[in-house]
Amino acid sequence: MKVSDILRVKGNTLFTVKPEEPLFEAMSFMAEKDIGSLVVMAKGELAGMLTFREVIQRIVKNGGQVGNTTVNDAMDKQPLTCTSETDLDDVRRMMLDRHARYMPVMDERMLMGVISFYDVAKAVVDGQNFENKMLKAYIRDWPDEANAEPGVKI
Repeated sequence: MKVSDILRVKGNTLFTVKPEEPLFEAMSFMAEKDIGSLVVMAKGELAGMLTFREVIQRIVKNGGQVGNTTVNDAMDKQPLTCTSETDLDDVRRMMLDRHARYMPVMDERMLMGVISFYDVAKAVVDGQNFENKMLKAYIRDWPDEANAEPGVKI
C-alpha cells in the first residue's frame, strides 16, 4: 500500500499557514477546525510544520504566554516528508523513528496532502481486516474429501 492510497480515501483538504502569521491566530484556527497540524508555506514552498507539540513547547518556553510569537518562531523547520509513492511500511517506520504524528506529502515541490499517524494506522488495520476476511472466506470454501471432485485427492 502506498501513501497515495491514503490520500485518495482521505480527500484533498489542506490547511496551511504562513510563517509570519501570529502563533495565536494559527492556534485559534487549529482549535476551530479541530486539527492537529498546519503545513507552513512560504512563497509556494514548504517552510515547516506546526503541530500542537511545537505550540506547547513554544508556550512553555515563553513562560506560559503566546505573546508576539510568530508561526516561524514555533514551527518545525525540517519536517519529515514523504511522497505519494512512498510505501506505507516505510512511512510507519519513519514516523515511529521521529515520533512524528503528521507528515506532509510532497511530490517534487508540490504539497499533495498531509497524513497523520492515525491515517497510517487506520489504513494498516483496514488492510488487515480485508485480508482476514479473504482468508476466512477461502478457508470456509476449502474443499473437503466428501465434496472433492472425483479423481481429485486432497
